[in-house]
Amino acid sequence: MLSVFDKGPFPPCPGPFNMAAHVLAAGLRSPKKEALLIVSPGSATTWSFAELRSAVLGTATGLLDCGLAPGEIVLMRLGNTVDFPIAYLGALAAGLVPVPTSSALTEPETAFIIETVSPAAVLRAADISCPDFPRTIELDTLRGFRVLPPASFDMGDPDRLGYIIFTSGTAGKPRAVAHAHRAIWARQMMFNDWYGLCAEDRMLHAGAFNWTYTMGTGLMDPWTVSATAIIPEPGVRSEHLPALLAEHEATIFAAAPGVYRQILNHHEKLKLPRLRHGLSAGEKLPTATAARWYNATGRHIFEAFGMSECSTFISQPPKGMPDATSLGRPQQGRRIAILKDGVPVPVGTEGTIAIDRRDPGLMLEYLNAPEATEARLCGDWFLTGDQAIMQSDGAITYMGRDDDMMNAGGYRVSPVEVETALAGFPGIRAVAAAALMVKEDAEVIAAFYTGPAALDEQELRTYVSQTLARYKQPRLFFNVPELPVGANGKILRRVLRSRFERPQ
Repeated sequence: MLSVFDKGPFPPCPGPFNMAAHVLAAGLRSPKKEALLIVSPGSATTWSFAELRSAVLGTATGLLDCGLAPGEIVLMRLGNTVDFPIAYLGALAAGLVPVPTSSALTEPETAFIIETVSPAAVLRAADISCPDFPRTIELDTLRGFRVLPPASFDMGDPDRLGYIIFTSGTAGKPRAVAHAHRAIWARQMMFNDWYGLCAEDRMLHAGAFNWTYTMGTGLMDPWTVSATAIIPEPGVRSEHLPALLAEHEATIFAAAPGVYRQILNHHEKLKLPRLRHGLSAGEKLPTATAARWYNATGRHIFEAFGMSECSTFISQPPKGMPDATSLGRPQQGRRIAILKDGVPVPVGTEGTIAIDRRDPGLMLEYLNAPEATEARLCGDWFLTGDQAIMQSDGAITYMGRDDDMMNAGGYRVSPVEVETALAGFPGIRAVAAAALMVKEDAEVIAAFYTGPAALDEQELRTYVSQTLARYKQPRLFFNVPELPVGANGKILRRVLRSRFERPQ
């Protein structure tokens, strides 16, 4: 029996299609219903589905009135506010191609993105770093668009370019991942096989508005079924989230593993009567964290696995007890295989997770990087670079990455990008970066360097803060006599991890 999951394809995306129209359609049935709550201890700001739709389509009108045309790219340099999803959906509604980016990116990192995607305009908040750009739409102007008459949705081919997100590449340079409008249609496969999502749900997502995990799982997917999305105000601390979950009667809680851990550091027991379950993605959920959460709440956390190129496609279905030994199973409608040398391996054999290249959620390409796109394709398959074993029942056990990608609070980070940033520091001869498990349920980025003497750590931290977003910056620095390398001269980052990880 070969490691292939194929129970038939998901229904095709209808055309003509617009991603924003799809997200907002269900809300028409209950326009006065709460679409979004932005909450903090003692306060809540509410948006109805009618208000959300009006703001999105008014924003679309304003963007078009600025002379932007369907198909043109707009870079988003906005903060963790409701302005982010409104501008994002407004751009999509108008047929523009939004590029959402983290507000943590530095000016050099943003300059690289501008060079890569050649945007027609930048949507910018004044406090978010960005190089000067000839066509910039400031936040106050953007907010003023909301009262304009509604634009019509730009309907078209579901396969046309919809949006672009950036992910760390193995070569050390972030890749521009180009997605089609149909990507939102494919996310419906998560509704039953991960979320258990319905119109009556109230989902609280702990992430920021400008994180793709929040945008998809926390906002657009609930809105697609006319469920209510709940997002904490910027600055709300993790220890306050349980009170917000209870006060606003959240039925589903979504977060990265680190958030669950931070909550449990402050609360031994939690009373959350309306909560059915939690969701986790972005990085591997430690078994210990899942067990502690269940002991504290009596509720399970269901995990999912995905990537920027295809969102989540393997998940634990929200029923019964999650299997702590596996990532879950491929979602119904997916075609997934475990490959070695381009062919599926027998069940129980390790190989590379691969997705059918016709999956409606799979990216179109790496923008302006045809060789990088081609390198990920193998016949009918897209290679993820993640190693796993498929069992006879379809359960998939994760074995790690074959390219040493790191994970920092749910963001994928290339070690080469971190190494490149540090290589120019005086006194460093060679450098390697790797993720270290510092305790049972916490992982951080560490930098290992060779040089004549140990360097001042504060100076190193200041140096990387000028070129790397905070989530990419090493938390630990080690001066080592030499870096381990293999026969081909490549740095053995796994060896560094085994040497320096603290015993659990």
